[in-house]
Amino acid sequence: MTQHIFVTVVTPTAVAANNRGEGDGSTLSTLQKITKGNDQYTTVSADAIRWAYREYLQNSQAKEVNRTFDAESDKYNIKDEKYNPTKYIDDDIFGFMDAKKDKDNKDATTKRRGALEVSRAISLDPYWGDIAFGSKGGQKGKTSIHNTEVHCTAYQYTLALTPESLKDTERAKFLLDAIPSIQHVGGNHARFLYEFRPESIIIRVTEDPSPWIMNCFERVGESVGCRRLVRLVEVKDIPASELIVAGQIADNHYDQKITYVQKFKDLKVALFPGIKEAIAKAKELLKLGVKS
Repeated sequence: MTQHIFVTVVTPTAVAANNRGEGDGSTLSTLQKITKGNDQYTTVSADAIRWAYREYLQNSQAKEVNRTFDAESDKYNIKDEKYNPTKYIDDDIFGFMDAKKDKDNKDATTKRRGALEVSRAISLDPYWGDIAFGSKGGQKGKTSIHNTEVHCTAYQYTLALTPESLKDTERAKFLLDAIPSIQHVGGNHARFLYEFRPESIIIRVTEDPSPWIMNCFERVGESVGCRRLVRLVEVKDIPASELIVAGQIADNHYDQKITYVQKFKDLKVALFPGIKEAIAKAKELLKLGVKS
C-alpha cells in the first residue's frame, strides 16, 4: 500500500500585516480575506508558504536546487531550463511547467505536477478591521500617509505528501525538517515578518489517501484546542496509531484548563511536547527508498 504523510500546523499568535491583499486604489495595504459563516478571516496563500519552503531548500540543499532566488538582483536563476526532477530536489517536490512550442508550432510543454500539496493558511480568529496608521516625513510638502490592515492571530495550514511520488523518496525527510525552520512566508516582501513555525502540530502517517486532519485546530478562549480531532479518533475515523500530536497542545504545563493531553493519552495517541522531537519520530515511521 502507498504511504502518505499529512501535517497540520498552527502557528504562534502574532501580528500579521501587509500580505499583499487586493488593493482598492487607496493608500491602504490590505490583508487577504475569506468569509466563513458571518465573519471574515484573514488568509495567507499557499504560494507564499511554498515560497518559504523553496527558500529553506535553497539555503540547506543549495547544490540540489534548480531554481534559486537572488535577493540582491530580485531575480530567479534556473540552472537547468529543461528541468530534472531526478537531479534537483525542488523540481521533484514542487514540480514545474515550461510552456512552449516546437519548431512546427506544436505543443512542446514540459511539466511535472508538484508532489507537495499546500493549503491556504487561515486565521483562527475573525478579522475585525484593525488598521494601523503610518506616515513618512521628509521635505516640506512631501509627507506620505498610509494605512495598513493588521490582524493579531494564529494561522493553521496543512501539507500533504506521498513520498512514493518523489523520484527520491528520501527527500520527504528534507521537507519535514523544513517545517519548523521556514522563514520568509511573505516571499521577497520584507514587511511581512510573521513566525510561521508550528506552535502545535498534528502529523498523520497513513495509507489513507484523505488527510482528515485539515482545519483541526480552533480557538478556545486565549488558547488553541482540537476538539474535532479528538472526536475523529474517538469514533475511529482516524486510527490513534497513525497520529503524532506535538507542541503546546501536547504539553500539560501549557494550559491546565484544557484536558487534551489526558484525552489523547486515553486514546493512546503519541504525544511529544517538542515539535522537532515529533518530526524526528515521523521520519522514523516513513518507509522510504530511492525509486528506480
